[in-house]
Amino acid sequence: MSNDPQDLAILRHLALNVMRKDAGKGYFRGKLRRAGWDDADLSKVLGLF
Repeated sequence: MSNDPQDLAILRHLALNVMRKDAGKGYFRGKLRRAGWDDADLSKVLGLF
């Protein structure tokens, strides 16, 4: 039996927690969008891991 859905849920929660730790300006949803649009923002967020 596979735990794939649980594994993906854990990764999603990790990613959301890291985004919440980001002290940058703006709303949470805006931070997610900027990380998806801009490689520099994505690199900054990935650096928080």
